[in-house]
Amino acid sequence: MLTRAAMWLFVAAFDITKGDNPMLVQVLKSKILRAETTDCRIDYEGSLAIDEDLMDKVGLLRYEKILVGNIANGERFETYAIPAPRGSGMFSIRGAAAHLGNVGDLLVIMSFASVELEKAPSVLPRTITLSERNTKIIKSQNVDI
Repeated sequence: MLTRAAMWLFVAAFDITKGDNPMLVQVLKSKILRAETTDCRIDYEGSLAIDEDLMDKVGLLRYEKILVGNIANGERFETYAIPAPRGSGMFSIRGAAAHLGNVGDLLVIMSFASVELEKAPSVLPRTITLSERNTKIIKSQNVDI
């Protein structure tokens, strides 16, 4: 059992208001919802190729780490985003992750940012929801259409 003094030391160690290193939390930065998989390529080093126009809309960067959820089968995987030709509507799962999806599967693609705890409530993620075959943005938040 901890003494009263030890408890205060423990609490002080996790006091985010003290010290020069503020606590960082992960918050949603970008999201593409209901992206339809257009291609799966196992014989590739890995990544998810995404129409560059859509990457720009939500602020995804080339080679940015992403978390991908496959709505069709519940699989989740991490990879990185690479640009596919603008206006192509392409979402190509590549490398080992291609075993986790099929052409036609719907995906949720997310990226996150580390921000100071105090600033987290003001972060507004950029999100889009796509229509069938990635032809149209049917819903957006914090995005210039």
